[in-house]
Amino acid sequence: TDLPSPQEHGLDFQRLLDASAYKEVFRQDMIRWGEEKRRADPGFFCRAAVEGALQPVWVSFGERPGLWGPRTGAEGAPAQVVSDTRRLSDVEWFRDTYGDVVQTVRVLASEETRKRRNWVFVTGVDDAESECGLDQGVAFDWVITNDGDEVALGEQLEMLVQALHRSL
Repeated sequence: TDLPSPQEHGLDFQRLLDASAYKEVFRQDMIRWGEEKRRADPGFFCRAAVEGALQPVWVSFGERPGLWGPRTGAEGAPAQVVSDTRRLSDVEWFRDTYGDVVQTVRVLASEETRKRRNWVFVTGVDDAESECGLDQGVAFDWVITNDGDEVALGEQLEMLVQALHRSL
């Protein structure tokens, strides 16, 4: 997949990953570019997320690296975690490609919590499909609430991890 790097556009990749004002300056351009790519090829970013993965993709939480260990999914397929899908077409692509082994996880935070984390609604950005394309039309397998209660979050994540271990 021909995916240009942020550096090719003179952008600081690490700063694009945080919640800083830096990313906000470029967000609308990034959204516009992404929408053009998706219109031409709805699976473009989905394939990019898994392309070239010679081994499974592992997730670690905090100080627990390799939490899920080397496992495989149905029929020996590598277990992969793809974070931050944004649109129904993304979810559909993964379900069409990988079938019943796909598990969808929605992480929610109240608007109040998001504001405490310095989130400010921006018209044209926060109401775009890239931010709310999965608000309707998806029956998530898991819904995790992340409103700042670390104990509750940990319990939810532990239930998710245990269920995933059982399915692998």
